[in-house]
Amino acid sequence: MSVGMPQSPRKNLIRTMKRQGFDTVPVDFDFSPSQTARFKAETGASDPYEYFSTPLRWLRLGFTTPIDDRKRWFDPVELTEGTYFDDYGVGHSPGGDQSFHFTQMRHPLKGDRSSEEIRDYPLPRMSDEGPAELGKQVAALHARGLAAGGALACTVWESAWYLRSMEDLLADMMAGDERATVLLDRVTELALGMATTYAEQDCDVLQLGDDIGMQNAPMMGMEFWRNWLKPRLASVIAAARSRKPDILIYYHSCGYVLPFIDDLIEIGVDILNPVQPESMPFPQVYAKWGKRLSFWGTIGTQTTLPFGSPDDVRHAVRENLALCGEAGGIVIAPTHVLEPEVPWENFMAMLDAAKGY
Repeated sequence: MSVGMPQSPRKNLIRTMKRQGFDTVPVDFDFSPSQTARFKAETGASDPYEYFSTPLRWLRLGFTTPIDDRKRWFDPVELTEGTYFDDYGVGHSPGGDQSFHFTQMRHPLKGDRSSEEIRDYPLPRMSDEGPAELGKQVAALHARGLAAGGALACTVWESAWYLRSMEDLLADMMAGDERATVLLDRVTELALGMATTYAEQDCDVLQLGDDIGMQNAPMMGMEFWRNWLKPRLASVIAAARSRKPDILIYYHSCGYVLPFIDDLIEIGVDILNPVQPESMPFPQVYAKWGKRLSFWGTIGTQTTLPFGSPDDVRHAVRENLALCGEAGGIVIAPTHVLEPEVPWENFMAMLDAAKGY
């Protein structure tokens, strides 16, 4: 911990992500809709991030979606009642807790699509006013002593397979099909523009990510990833750093990603999220990479948070903080959206343990 005058939440976050000590332990979280309702019932407040004083706000660039009949890309049978379309034209049919993690995804480029169709598919573009509006939001957060994060969590791989379907995109990639190159290059070009804009508008953290881990194994082989995805991800990081060399690069992948970590550090990743303890025990990860990498998450949403006691949660938080020591390098957070089955008392135990450290 640092000694002397307390720093702003923004400076405290940046300092601990650089493993230079901290005044207070930063926390973060994301609620499912039912947990948002629970928060409002428990507190009477409307904004959980303000109420719990998190140090960073994630910002998203505004898009202009090309004028296009999105439904024409789908078999009408797929489009069940309530289906909506995101900025990329991916369909989402409702289900579960009514958030994007609980919808059935409809892929507009799935099936027998030609390279020309994929090349001509109407991807969104940043709105003309988007960069300036983002700059105002960043400046307003900085004026309050808060950090600004640029959200680009589905960077290349996930944006591409959401459009094409995972099965079809993997088949294209394994066959060396031109369609894979066309699609991955198009989504990379979009990501390059967004990353550059986030950096130009002075965001402190750039949130990148593509799920490449399963529960206990990588989703794909290392050479496959290095050939298809690593160079494209590296180009996005380099583009952001060309505009703001000190921007912190945050990378998200659920699951088991141990084989990828050295490569991620090599191309400029500073922060790994979420470090699922059910897939990769945090002591093992910290022992190998704790001097070169910081961490955001580590409190399991498959085990400790939904099924442990408040004391179990407090123990997990304190254990991970003790491992990182006085240098810091950790934001305490659930490893995924706080799902409906997580008791409110366990969420509060996580926050209290971090606050009291």
